[in-house]
Amino acid sequence: MWSPAKGERRLNTARGRWRRWQADAMDGRGLVRTLRSLGTVRGWRAARSGWRMRRIDAQGLPARGPQRARVPGEVTGAEPLPGGGVVRFARSSLVIRVVVGGAVFWGWDGAGPEPSYALTGAGPEPDSRAALEPDKDGGWRVVSERVTVLVSRQGAVEVRTPGGVVLRRDLPPRWWEPVDGADEGRGGGGTDGVGGGPVRGGGTARWTLRTEVPADARFFGLGGRSSGPRLRDGVHRLWNTDPRGPFGPGDDPLYITMPVLLVVADAGTHLAFHDNSWDGRVTLREGEEGAGSGHDRVGVCEVRMEGGPLRCWVIVGKPSRVLSRWAKLTGAPAVPPAWALGPQHARWGFGSEAEVRRIVAGYRERELPLSALHLDIDHYDGHRVFTVDRERFPALPRLARELREQGVRLVSIVDTAVKAEHGFGVYDSGVAADAFVRDGRGREVRGVVWPGWCAYPDFTDPEVRRWWGELYAERLEQGFSGVWHDMNEPVSFSPVGDRTLPRSARHSLEGRGGDHREAHNVYGLTMARAGYEGLRSLRPEERPFLFSRSGWAGMQRYGGTWSGDVATGWPGLRASLSLVLGLGLCGVPYSGPDIGGFDGNPSPELFVRWFQLGAFLPLFRTHAAIDAGRREPWEFGPQALECARVALAERERLRPYLVTLAHLARLTGAPYVRPVWWGAPDDRPLRDCEDAFLLGDALLVAPVLEPGVERRAVRLPRGRWYDTATERAYDGPATVTLDAPPARIPVLARAGSVIPVRGPDGGLELEVWAPAGGRRGGGLVVPDAGDGWERAEVERYTVRLVDGGVRVKQVRTDGSGHPRWPVRVRGLGLVPGGGSGGTALP
Repeated sequence: MWSPAKGERRLNTARGRWRRWQADAMDGRGLVRTLRSLGTVRGWRAARSGWRMRRIDAQGLPARGPQRARVPGEVTGAEPLPGGGVVRFARSSLVIRVVVGGAVFWGWDGAGPEPSYALTGAGPEPDSRAALEPDKDGGWRVVSERVTVLVSRQGAVEVRTPGGVVLRRDLPPRWWEPVDGADEGRGGGGTDGVGGGPVRGGGTARWTLRTEVPADARFFGLGGRSSGPRLRDGVHRLWNTDPRGPFGPGDDPLYITMPVLLVVADAGTHLAFHDNSWDGRVTLREGEEGAGSGHDRVGVCEVRMEGGPLRCWVIVGKPSRVLSRWAKLTGAPAVPPAWALGPQHARWGFGSEAEVRRIVAGYRERELPLSALHLDIDHYDGHRVFTVDRERFPALPRLARELREQGVRLVSIVDTAVKAEHGFGVYDSGVAADAFVRDGRGREVRGVVWPGWCAYPDFTDPEVRRWWGELYAERLEQGFSGVWHDMNEPVSFSPVGDRTLPRSARHSLEGRGGDHREAHNVYGLTMARAGYEGLRSLRPEERPFLFSRSGWAGMQRYGGTWSGDVATGWPGLRASLSLVLGLGLCGVPYSGPDIGGFDGNPSPELFVRWFQLGAFLPLFRTHAAIDAGRREPWEFGPQALECARVALAERERLRPYLVTLAHLARLTGAPYVRPVWWGAPDDRPLRDCEDAFLLGDALLVAPVLEPGVERRAVRLPRGRWYDTATERAYDGPATVTLDAPPARIPVLARAGSVIPVRGPDGGLELEVWAPAGGRRGGGLVVPDAGDGWERAEVERYTVRLVDGGVRVKQVRTDGSGHPRWPVRVRGLGLVPGGGSGGTALP
């Protein structure tokens, strides 16, 4: 006899069979793709590895049983603490703390700021002036100079400006916990949010937090995203992922995901950081403004995490202030050596010393500048990390010395996985140091990467980081001047699943203990720390040069990143800019794409336009796969070569400006590459501009991102701007149409700016753009003091119109004086559409 219960059971059985059939079909398709891309032997190993990872998790991860939802309940009281206080609810507690500088922290279930992989040191001190006060309707509030935090009776948290404008409103959170009474969500923590040990408020309980923002707000950040930089409606995953091949706009997630969201609205700008490294998803929905007050549909951000603490930092202010406070919180960006701001060339498949010499000679013979050449995994012996193929590179240190005499550095790839082979020195020393990740039964976790079966160092263990850092001595002995970390999401080839380690794999987590669910997203970050600290210890007189494919919040302390395997094509070109802008707004200022794309064969037009964009990005590097077309500029014909020559010359001319931006990024947290709304976040048309950017405060760059374009529209921020090619002046805010011939892209200079450039004689020169009538200008210059740790000397200059000329002064502690460097004035006496020329007044 039929019954609703039987019908439901049959329906569930049918659904289960359908899902298993889908999974089996997907596994089959994935296996075919894996065999094609990796070859038969490595492909079958990858399949075995993937199925083995599944078995490990089936044994090591407890099954989720029935769960119940928990919300904070009604407020029961509050107690003051330095910088704020703790508000108690019937089923939870909330710590609120305002720190020196105005950043706000709050944590549920007693979660405190520490321990954290994102923060640097012990974190900022509480602001003694912030006070906990009772609010109306039974709630509480913390009042400080820069921000007010209101907590409702049911646990909603509202952030307001001192003037009372609402920037965000978190609705009461919701946890899902086992019905058997085990309180996984509260993590055994206290309620004051201070102290070390396990993460307070952590545990394996899933949670959801829904936030409302103004209807006009735009979302940016969340790490490296290929669509944007403005993040559209949809779900954005927080799980660092190798995308299984070249990617383009819309592919999500990628190598670097961060729970760092910048929200820009008329009411103000704020950054929100949910300090939780577990797997998660962020669902965004932009708001919609109605006909009048009360008819707006608010914007929504919903964060869902699979476990870990519910804790959040919020920083309020102008974009420059927000990124400055973010750098104070998570660490100042590392300054690359000056040579790393020049043009660099890479390829998977250079193959031999002879090929390396041929490439470098090609640059030299054509009088093209080259700062560095990168060696990929093919220079390893059998793909084993920290080795050299002696047949193809018999005298690598000598080659490195020869190239360095020509002004070219060698940079080495460093993969994370170590071939599990007894007799291989790196593996044997790792076994002796107990350095490798193990499963819940104590067995070494192995995956398949380029060398074959591999073990994975546990970089969340301080002793393992020290062991790994010492291995970089071999790279330095081979003559390498820098490293790039690859495959460190981490990757284990597999036709199924996430292509990473089992979630049940055990990690040290600085001695706290935990599994890969918490450690996965910080794996690349902790590897970068190991490499950076090792290089600094081995060669203390030089700043390390390191960039990493994967990372997390705070990775800027150790270096930068690059796009990874961006697909060759015009969509990939656009994704390149999105990634650099989005990462900069998450505090990672040094990045760039694989110019020309990682795969395939770009047309000469596409390569030139990509090259022109790259010339204005921090990391300027060509790179491609072993089976892709060549990326040397002369391979695309004489016209493309001459266009590349122009871009290279401009990059070299602007090198002093890039050095200045690198040091200012360390001092202020400001990215080199900024969205055009950086100085005017209330300009709504600028907030939606995604095809142009600012390089520092002085230059606006408008790359060509579509084929066949030789003129393009550019939205100008407020003020006067000069086309650097024609010196014609334009006044903003406005949209103008500029020439974009094959040899260049539009670049505009802000009136009144001071730009350090390389002069015709190779020395530093100040390029000054005349201010508009009645206005003044100025700028900062940081001369190159070498690649060591010398304190950066910041020079300040002022610019003003005087009697039809431009007067430039250097501001010193003992008063103003003549500039230290030669000055060349451009745009003097111009009106929109006028002529050119000019000199500086004494």
